[in-house]
Amino acid sequence: MTFRELKIPGAFEFIPRQFGDDRGVFFEWFKSSAFEEAVGRPLELQQANCSVSAAGVLRGIHFTDTPPGQAKYVTCTRGAFLDVIVDLRIGSPTFGTWDSVLIDDVDRRAVYLPEGLGHAILSLEDGSTVMYLCSIEYTPTLDRDINPLDPDLAIDWPTLARDGTALEYTLSDKDRAAPTLAQAIEAGYLPKYL
Repeated sequence: MTFRELKIPGAFEFIPRQFGDDRGVFFEWFKSSAFEEAVGRPLELQQANCSVSAAGVLRGIHFTDTPPGQAKYVTCTRGAFLDVIVDLRIGSPTFGTWDSVLIDDVDRRAVYLPEGLGHAILSLEDGSTVMYLCSIEYTPTLDRDINPLDPDLAIDWPTLARDGTALEYTLSDKDRAAPTLAQAIEAGYLPKYL
């Protein structure tokens, strides 16, 4: 397994070695020793999630109150997603910066984002399936959102699906009504950079 740090310090992309033959493919999608080598600490696992999405489904930008914050380790087991990480930590040198990784069932990359970062995914194919390892359990009172289409963030969302057809973004009512980054700053509910 190899890894690289993203534009946002503390966020990483992990690329597994795949071993294939006429029976199929084997790979390690999470390995504690490789994770700790990259990140410098273990991933405390409290919950694992699975989400299946049609092409064009845009989920996020989601984050949790920090502390305690929620770290995530994310991979795609079927289809493809653009995985976007946004630095929402007030005082961070990369505040407001975003980076993205294509996670799919070909290269089988995984993405790690620590506490205090926002997370969004856009499905690029019907039936795309993503798996999350989470450091804390889902707690609705800690859950926060930023509108993924906020023009001030200027996230470069793809307009084409994996098969080349045009994408129509589908957001939940909650994500569509989420505040912009400027509104979240004004409301004072963004995490602080530690």
